[in-house]
Amino acid sequence: MTDTKGVKDMTTAQEQKTITIETWEEYLANRDVDLRNEIVMAYANLVKIIALRMRGVYKNYAQLDDVVNQGMIALIDAVEKYDPTRNIKFETFASIKVKGSIIDFIRAQDWIPRRLRKLSGDLEQTYYHLCTQLERQPTHAELAKAMSLTTEQLDRVMEQTYNFNLLSYEEVVWQKLTTVGEDLSEDRAEDSPEGNLMENELRHQLGQAIDALNERERTVISLYYYEKLKLKEIAEVLGVSESRVSQIHSAAILKMKNTMKTYIEL
Repeated sequence: MTDTKGVKDMTTAQEQKTITIETWEEYLANRDVDLRNEIVMAYANLVKIIALRMRGVYKNYAQLDDVVNQGMIALIDAVEKYDPTRNIKFETFASIKVKGSIIDFIRAQDWIPRRLRKLSGDLEQTYYHLCTQLERQPTHAELAKAMSLTTEQLDRVMEQTYNFNLLSYEEVVWQKLTTVGEDLSEDRAEDSPEGNLMENELRHQLGQAIDALNERERTVISLYYYEKLKLKEIAEVLGVSESRVSQIHSAAILKMKNTMKTYIEL
């Protein structure tokens, strides 16, 4: 079990020290718990940033403090397992560990009713089937018809499965980041052609997926992920209801996952 001595109040630290290669070398040489905690304290804000960015996924099902605590445990684990000789930045290594741990924690809450879980799966399968059949993205009306729903009913499904779809998208990107992070850590320089190629490919695929969206969907994705606006704030910008933003966001994620499907499965 990971020793959490002295880390309980680390996220309230006022100052953060710069962790040098010498600090890492000293820690690796003696595995001193106090020095480990000093490193954890220096990167504690990274956990809070990740937890806050993912708040839209879990805000109705878990407390921020609980998510941050889970992230802190993952951060400690990242410090204990980090090898600076493998030429991957600790921030990159830790971010992957922390985000993965938070996703696992949210999944473990089993907060999605079985009915909604099935509904989301049916929606995704139907969408992929129509894309293959039509050789293009289906319209909202076509998707509703294929699911034997009215467009209004499909809107409600999109709204109800919003959090599930959001977590699913976070998992998709996290899994690819994990692959990139693992490959980068295989004794490759961080600025190596292989590392840069993999990271650039991920960005390219995300860019293509966003380009395939309609204008309103692109706006919602941009405001949510890049401008870090909340759904309520996005609703105010677009002049629509918060529930409508949830519907647009769900539709956008569905399209992006479909666009990236082949890349994700590589």
